[in-house]
Amino acid sequence: MRFCYFARDKRRFSCAFYSYFSAQTSDSEVKMDLNPIKDAFDRVAKKQKMSGSKTQEVVAQMIQEIENSLEIIKAEHFGSEVDCKSVFGELKKKLLEIAPLSQLEGTQKELNIALSKYPKQLEKSFIPDISKAYRNIDFDAHTVNQIIAGHFYRQGLFDVGDCFINEANVPESTAAMKSLFSEMYMILEAMKNKNLEPALNWAAANSNKLKENGSDLLLKLHCLQFVEILQGGSRSKALSYVRTHISPFGANHFSEIQKLMACLLWSGRLHHSPYSDLLSPTNWNVVAEELTRQFCNLLGQSFDSPLSVTVAAGFQGLPPLLKFMNVMAGKKHEWQSMKQLPVPVELDREFQFHSIFVCPVLKEQSTDENPPMLMQCGHVLCKQSINKMSKNGSKTFKCPYCPSDIDSTQCRQLHF
Repeated sequence: MRFCYFARDKRRFSCAFYSYFSAQTSDSEVKMDLNPIKDAFDRVAKKQKMSGSKTQEVVAQMIQEIENSLEIIKAEHFGSEVDCKSVFGELKKKLLEIAPLSQLEGTQKELNIALSKYPKQLEKSFIPDISKAYRNIDFDAHTVNQIIAGHFYRQGLFDVGDCFINEANVPESTAAMKSLFSEMYMILEAMKNKNLEPALNWAAANSNKLKENGSDLLLKLHCLQFVEILQGGSRSKALSYVRTHISPFGANHFSEIQKLMACLLWSGRLHHSPYSDLLSPTNWNVVAEELTRQFCNLLGQSFDSPLSVTVAAGFQGLPPLLKFMNVMAGKKHEWQSMKQLPVPVELDREFQFHSIFVCPVLKEQSTDENPPMLMQCGHVLCKQSINKMSKNGSKTFKCPYCPSDIDSTQCRQLHF
């Protein structure tokens, strides 16, 4: 991982960094075409299963013949050496008829062929050398270290974050992020133990800000607490809790409160009621995620770690770049000095944070030197297109989308 190079002792910290990201990278983050690998693995597994079954079948036949011979010896009490030799001779003949090596040769050969093809598929799908698909740039070490340290702290890996800060010689201002997220993880840890008091206290203290954000987190926490009280069998305590803490939400959440009131009839046996879904652990996970989202929001932080988003977007954009570089390997075409990527890289909506404009005439993305320009008719072209069509402003031209006559001097730069 290139990010680790900012640490003073690269070897020690990079182990922790790599181990963490290996565990954190999920299927939802790494969206690559793994079907060929899966198909190749399925073929190997199928051949291995067939080979194993055939082996068991052949071994079972051999064991059966040996046991039959032993039964004959025990039953007839052969005493002479000649009689034993005849039994063993017959056993040898039957074992030769079974021909275990001949039976196993076919399935084992098919398995070996499938196994030999599997590593080739892995090498084809996971290209070890990615140096062609990235350019060397000078990172702002301070900013990158802040992002990495903040990532560990927001994930609750405080020891790893402290280790990184010490080894990377990060300023104390970065370490202040630890205190911001330590309270959040104390609350989340308490929720894992079914203790909602820290979460309720935090939500109540920030109730006005939560309302401004349109969040009903406080109500959700109170509902979880109500269910816990009711499941304990105390109907009176549950009713008292609704009157004290949940009734103020009645104006906007009447249907939810009605459902809670109906649950009072099933005190102590809620799992047998029509409302058993309230006992699902998923409800706790959803509320914990909402609390994390709102906590980060109030801190002015994004819910998703910037480093996680960057790495996930990189995984998604890497395959098309590698494919392009392999195609261009035989041509003398250097893209390191380009201001834009040599090929369009489509990223999912979750990785798109800024609006972009692609000129319909030049088919290129706008830049600071070639910004989008709003014409009088309301359509937009890049500045270079307008200059070209207007002969550098010497004449008017027709809009490519409508019959309006455009005066380039009246065009205004558009800012997204």
